[in-house]
Amino acid sequence: MNILQILFYISMAAWFLSEFLYKNMLKSGKEDKKDKDKSTLNILWLAIPFSIAAAVTVSNLSTLPITDKSWIFYAGEALILIGIIFRFIIIRSLGKYFTVDVTIKQDHKIKKEGFYKYLRHPSYAFSLLTSLGLGFYLNNWLSLAFAFIPPFLAFAYRIKIEEQALVEQFGEEYLDYRKTTKKLIPFIY
Repeated sequence: MNILQILFYISMAAWFLSEFLYKNMLKSGKEDKKDKDKSTLNILWLAIPFSIAAAVTVSNLSTLPITDKSWIFYAGEALILIGIIFRFIIIRSLGKYFTVDVTIKQDHKIKKEGFYKYLRHPSYAFSLLTSLGLGFYLNNWLSLAFAFIPPFLAFAYRIKIEEQALVEQFGEEYLDYRKTTKKLIPFIY
């Protein structure tokens, strides 16, 4: 086993552990408006583990390489690490306003600084970057599709639900913020 493979296994364990801890430690409180989630958390917890398992399984069964060059493994691992690290930074920057379920806190405010100046959902963007990195690391077109598409669809649904809740809570302020930012990819989408 080489150093890149060891780093891959460590980063996958860190990804799983961090998401498990977020799910168990960053839930909404009793006083929060938490009737807004509409099962998006459950959908994400089905889609992401399914996509990882399917991507890894397909990579072991199928030979549809993206490239025969080794750069793909390094690029994939880099995206995995960037996704994990920046998602953690973003979650920390939101502090008490970050919950794993769609929730509006009593004193909730729209964050518009840092990554939020460009993206409305940077935490989801970096989670998807991690999924994309997994697909690249596995160096298989089908694995890439399985690693990225199910989480993307789950996050797209969650964004729709979350933005409905934010428009209900903040009205024109959130609508104005939406006009100046993108959902997941700066300046593009």
